[in-house]
Amino acid sequence: MLISHLALVSLTEATRISASGLSRVAAALQKQATRDFGPIWQVTATVDAFDRLEDVPVGYWPLIVVDDVPDAAGFHLDENGQPFSLIEFSDSWSLTASHEMLEMLADPLGDRLVAGRSPHPEQGVVEFLVEVADPSEAAEFGYTVNGMLVSDFFTPRFYDPVVSDGVRYSFGGHIKEPRQILRGGYLTWRDPVTDDWWQQTWFSGDRPEFRKLGRLNGSSIRAAVDARTKTVSRIARDAPEAESFTAARELVAQAKESTRARAEAWRRQIDRLRSADPLADAWAGGEEDNA
Repeated sequence: MLISHLALVSLTEATRISASGLSRVAAALQKQATRDFGPIWQVTATVDAFDRLEDVPVGYWPLIVVDDVPDAAGFHLDENGQPFSLIEFSDSWSLTASHEMLEMLADPLGDRLVAGRSPHPEQGVVEFLVEVADPSEAAEFGYTVNGMLVSDFFTPRFYDPVVSDGVRYSFGGHIKEPRQILRGGYLTWRDPVTDDWWQQTWFSGDRPEFRKLGRLNGSSIRAAVDARTKTVSRIARDAPEAESFTAARELVAQAKESTRARAEAWRRQIDRLRSADPLADAWAGGEEDNA
């Protein structure tokens, strides 16, 4: 199985994200990719933090944190057709980074389609764009890894034709049936009969609604959809208002207290090792070294 290597880099103002903060988010993303996402979607990935774009090794896909992404897609392809993502900085930027990472791993080129029954009652079988974090992208459905808020995602069973008992449709269990979207989320598909792209969105009101995007004229599918839907900016704007974000902030503070205590214990042990002879009581009855 090929391994996808991802690089997390910050191009924000120097005071916004410290090297320590970047490393802690990268570690959370690595754990989510390895422990949660990889076994479900059968992908293997590494996530590493780098100080500069110049430090990113060849062959890595970058997740780049920037100050803002005005009216632009988070997902892009470079001149060689390789994926990279722009992450708009906010207090909850770890959620946006997780969202972009998950969708990059599930669909690196942003054009993966899966056939299924349309949610629209006047359509038949359509082609869904595989965006694993969109239907439950709101912060309220996220969860924490190492104290960092990360995105929920759906499983491959999300495209099942019917509901089945005991099936997990999303990692957090919030999605209860195939092709369901939650408040704050959306779903995108192409109707092959008309060649029009459609969405079901739930950005306001008490129920989802349909909207016709029209035909796509040669652009990258996911880049065009993300730009139209303003996914990255919306997550950056709305997430800090969610209760899950507040809970994550409190958990981070508690985690820092624990890691400080552990670090102090390690330092004390290192100091003891430096001041003592580690071999003094380790061996008995042997011969002395001649060296």
